[in-house]
Amino acid sequence: MVTAKNPFKPTAGARPPMLVGRAELREDFAESISNGAGAPGLLSIYSGPRGIGKTVMLGEIEDEAIEHGWMVISETATKGLVQRIGAAVQAAKEEFIEGPAGRRITGFTVGPFSLESSAPEKREMHWRRTLTELLQELNSHGTGLLITVDEIHAIDRDNLAEIAAVVQHMIREDLPIGLAFAGLPKAVEDLLNEGVSTFLRRAEKYDLHSASIEEVASAFRQTFSESGVVATEERIQQLAEATGGYPFLIQLVGYHVWSQAVRDGHEVTQKALTAGLAKARRRMGATVVESAYRSLSVIDQSYLLAMAEDEGPSKTSEIAQRLGVTQVYGGQYRLRLLAAGIIEVAGHGQVSFAVPTLREFLREQPGYKAVVQDPLGGVTSAD
Repeated sequence: MVTAKNPFKPTAGARPPMLVGRAELREDFAESISNGAGAPGLLSIYSGPRGIGKTVMLGEIEDEAIEHGWMVISETATKGLVQRIGAAVQAAKEEFIEGPAGRRITGFTVGPFSLESSAPEKREMHWRRTLTELLQELNSHGTGLLITVDEIHAIDRDNLAEIAAVVQHMIREDLPIGLAFAGLPKAVEDLLNEGVSTFLRRAEKYDLHSASIEEVASAFRQTFSESGVVATEERIQQLAEATGGYPFLIQLVGYHVWSQAVRDGHEVTQKALTAGLAKARRRMGATVVESAYRSLSVIDQSYLLAMAEDEGPSKTSEIAQRLGVTQVYGGQYRLRLLAAGIIEVAGHGQVSFAVPTLREFLREQPGYKAVVQDPLGGVTSAD
């Protein structure tokens, strides 16, 4: 039997072979493109905890835009964001419309848009004017422009206000533009509540959750079968349940179990299942979980360690008691951890871990028992 390449992609932001539980969102975006300028899905914000697939979702709608013949500018909210968007708009205008003196066009197609050229150094123009001219030309060709910005929770507020103002102006002029953001849920919520842009509060908001176990099982069943690896229904279900529907863990579990199965004669044996799941959990701990945990303050880590005492959702009042602090003081940790996408609201007065395997990781930490015996080293107030 010829061994195919591993079909799973367990790398942050990598495009998986199958979009599990997100097809409907891409269909919604496709419908908005078909409906044209001003359609609700053309102004969207995707939020969710770390590893839930926000970056992948942006990639999906970018692909959908390209398939409809639209241009795409894909960015991350780092320093110089507006300048980079402005430069990209200017370059697109020069390539698609006039072409500066001295440029030689070497290739051109529309739907999806693609152009190859050689050009001298570009002049600078204010990007709103340039964007208007570009969109007017794209509109005459029945196409448009999509701008996506990842990690919006880290965006400079002035940058956000400028982008929102310019895009709002384009929409008022009935020009074909789409704007999509992605970021951590609590941070996105706080950002929109700051009043930076009333316009952005009207965006379509998509809270990305874990996929259902049934959807994951169906994806595993198809992917393993198409890649020549045999797996019984029982083991397919075990694989799906081990992921908790968490997109990044779906790719990790699939990748490591598939690799082990190939070594065992292209079959998911119990040995392959056990070894693959163990490797997936270790990798999850070493990438998503440990990096997220180590980036927190000692006090915030202590809140998580106290949560790890529970087998399910934790009551915030009990966590405060374990830490020896008031509920108001404990609420400060809660808000920071929600903003970081580490925990999520699980009901009134309850929180739970937003990242799978975090509880198990915490229970292996040296400070796990100590935090209950001597919470926060005796700190009991914000003073």
